Amino acid sequence: MSPPCSSSFSSEETQTQTQTLNLTLIPGLPNDLSGLILSFVPYSHHVRLKSICKSWKIFFSSKTLIHFRLKHLPISRLSHLLCIFPQDPSIASPYLFDPRNLAWCPLPPMPCNPHVYGLCNFTSISIGPHLYVIGGSLFDTRSFPIDRPSSSSSTFRFNFLTSSWDRLSPMLSPRGSFACAAVPDSDQILVAGGGSRHTMFGAAGSRMSSVEMYDIGKDEWVALDGLPRFRAGCIGFFVGNEVEREFWVMGGYGESRTVSGVFPVDEYYKDAVVMNLKNGGKWRELGDMWGEGERRRLGKIVVVENEDWDVPDIFMLDGSDIFRYDMASNCWWKETSLPRKAPDESSVGFVALDRELHVMTLVNAVDLTETRRSRQHKKATSLLMQIYHPRKKTWRSLITKPPLHHHLDFKTAVMCTIQL
Repeated sequence: MSPPCSSSFSSEETQTQTQTLNLTLIPGLPNDLSGLILSFVPYSHHVRLKSICKSWKIFFSSKTLIHFRLKHLPISRLSHLLCIFPQDPSIASPYLFDPRNLAWCPLPPMPCNPHVYGLCNFTSISIGPHLYVIGGSLFDTRSFPIDRPSSSSSTFRFNFLTSSWDRLSPMLSPRGSFACAAVPDSDQILVAGGGSRHTMFGAAGSRMSSVEMYDIGKDEWVALDGLPRFRAGCIGFFVGNEVEREFWVMGGYGESRTVSGVFPVDEYYKDAVVMNLKNGGKWRELGDMWGEGERRRLGKIVVVENEDWDVPDIFMLDGSDIFRYDMASNCWWKETSLPRKAPDESSVGFVALDRELHVMTLVNAVDLTETRRSRQHKKATSLLMQIYHPRKKTWRSLITKPPLHHHLDFKTAVMCTIQL
């Protein structure tokens, strides 16, 4: 790896370039070597290091630092980060968490629209140095009735090079709770299905079957062949290579029925549908993945990319058990169980980060109502992460105290991963 030369700062604004060249990063070392050393510092520590001195503040705020890390550092040296949206990102700032260094880093909140509030069920996805926030369900003060949730078509992008949010072209169809995946080795994003369901409502809201593809370079959404039937609350991922690339949409719910003619209940799907991008975008349907009585709905799904072959490893968290999906038999097989069961299985986070499965639960949580009554100091809520390595079949765990200013509920929080 060649050290960054002085031209690394040529793309910076003139004022920033002059300040950087006139200040010393590390006394006794040339700035080129100092810049190389500091570029190995994990991204999650950059915010805290900016307060060390003026030269470090300028350097860790430079646009070229992230670009240099992504272009020149080996993948093993990049920070594998978890991005958590605890609530509406226009109100509550998202946070980055670095499990390797137990470091937290806040991001600026998303641009606020005074007419809408309560955004949830949106999807977040990362591509390169960008973080996308797409769609969701919300309340709009301009609609009637105002207590009825609406779908959002908005698309936002956070640029880590400039540390700013951009508003992009909206989707053709507003949607929340939909399948979404980035097309591998391309600047495209696919979304499928969804509806207007909000976390405050049970089985209310609409369902849809439309599918769209977003071209990042053109900032344009294009409609594709729709799903075979309405499907919301589903997940999406890609399988295959450039020759045979397929977009899988799995799980979710369609129609709803009522209990006693009053309470709406979702009818969950047991199957998956697959779109072949090289076959004109046609859909084919797979049979049921489990029989009657095995389970009611699909659990939380994560996809672990596999460099050895084109088929990723797909895992599902169901209660305290983790299952692996076998494409050949179209069945789920038990992989392992959590060493420590979660006290509330409905509020558990599940993500794949750096080829490992992370199961997250909150411990030492205190009821805020009871805390006010007893006038006790609120205990610091800790985040327990139980981490499973699929290849080694081993477990490890870590505990951290998140610096979140809003309540974290994994039933509604949105998460994604990013490498910086």
